[in-house]
Amino acid sequence: MAKEVSQGDNHASVKAPPEPSPLRKAKFFKANMRILITGGAGFIGSHLVDKLMENEKNEVIVADNYFTGSKDNLKKWIGHPRFELIRHDVTEVIGTLNVLGLAKRVGARILLTSTSEVYGDPLVHPQTEDYWGNVNPIGVRSCYDEGKRVAETLMFDYHRQHGLEIRIARIFNTYGPRMNIDDGRVVSNFIAQAIRDEPLTVQLPGTQTRSFCYVSDMVDGLIRLMEGDNTGPINIGNPGEFTMLELAETVKEMINPEVKIVTVENTPDDPRQRKPDITKAKELLGWEPKIKLREGIPLMEEDFRQRLGIPSNKN
Repeated sequence: MAKEVSQGDNHASVKAPPEPSPLRKAKFFKANMRILITGGAGFIGSHLVDKLMENEKNEVIVADNYFTGSKDNLKKWIGHPRFELIRHDVTEVIGTLNVLGLAKRVGARILLTSTSEVYGDPLVHPQTEDYWGNVNPIGVRSCYDEGKRVAETLMFDYHRQHGLEIRIARIFNTYGPRMNIDDGRVVSNFIAQAIRDEPLTVQLPGTQTRSFCYVSDMVDGLIRLMEGDNTGPINIGNPGEFTMLELAETVKEMINPEVKIVTVENTPDDPRQRKPDITKAKELLGWEPKIKLREGIPLMEEDFRQRLGIPSNKN
């Protein structure tokens, strides 16, 4: 495809947005917003569905292959006249390309939930959106990292060449109810281990840091980005930074003071530090997280106990 390049700079100019489908001008669409969420049966996706369904003008369609998501996460909406659930496999980069093609065809705005993993093992701290990252392209983690980086590239190519309205969120570690209990993520690992009376396994050296955003804050940020005028990428995450040992100690103290904390070997290419700079989110979206880690952990514990069938021993 040919690119239009402005004189005197190296940036491809952005074409006018494509005309929406004639259906969009029908009376129904003027009063209602039809929203497609790929992966909407998953952890963050299902919370996003809940929030969007609160607005009576929204019609929500979810496409999910249930590989990591679950119908249980959407059970309150199944059968609702404004909700539709489709079992369909949308895989990372090709899936992004397919959805971009659909958005171009119907003139829709599209939001990509990218990831802080595009920063790799960052040499800049905290990470700002203009940092290009430090990613090992052949490492054990690189399929996910590079998949998201390519997805961002495709989004901007469609934006520049076809005038597509895009929004890109780089989301940092998110936690809360409905996380997969055994997904290997650190917060769900520690909480599940504490509930099961198992040792909390901290990967060495234990000084590596992460920042944890509660899911309701994350959903609020994503909706603000989608409804605003800024293309992004914009970091959405909680700048509160914890070492893995600090997180383990907090979970132990709050859930099960009797469990031990043990260290295990780390996975290769594990980022040493991760913390979002959310200046852009504050200035452009008026967004910042509200839920502190100590407020979010009990809510997640309650959800995990219910699903594991293990009641609390606390009085």
